[in-house]
Amino acid sequence: MRPAFTRALVSATAVVGLAAGGLAGASVSAAAPAAPTSDVMSAAFTQDVSAQYDNLGLSTARAKNWQRWLKDLGQNPGTIDGKLGTASWKAAQREFGLRGSDVDGIVGPKTIKGLQKHLNYWGDYRLAVDGKFGPKTKEAFWKFNA
Repeated sequence: MRPAFTRALVSATAVVGLAAGGLAGASVSAAAPAAPTSDVMSAAFTQDVSAQYDNLGLSTARAKNWQRWLKDLGQNPGTIDGKLGTASWKAAQREFGLRGSDVDGIVGPKTIKGLQKHLNYWGDYRLAVDGKFGPKTKEAFWKFNA
């Protein structure tokens, strides 16, 4: 038998036996060991962890500058640590004029449009306000936070 099928069979037998009141001479500890985490699950976990911060290409020093800028504008970006996480992006979204459920700390098209308007206002970068974080927006955001 293949190992995956054997584990599934042993697990199913254990569940049925436990539901029926126990297995004679068998226990959960006697079952086959759990399958190792798949590469897909590992990749998903890694993406979730890295998604906690979205510096949009900024170095830590420039991200700190952005956080300080938001704080100077009266927003609360959280700890000035150079990691643009949920608190930093919520502060930016509020500064951009987003309200209600649009203030979610997630960098999406509405946040990028707000960023583009902000950069155009404060830095006169003449960016298209299209909600796309293209090369011109990336360059303007980098320069703005020098």
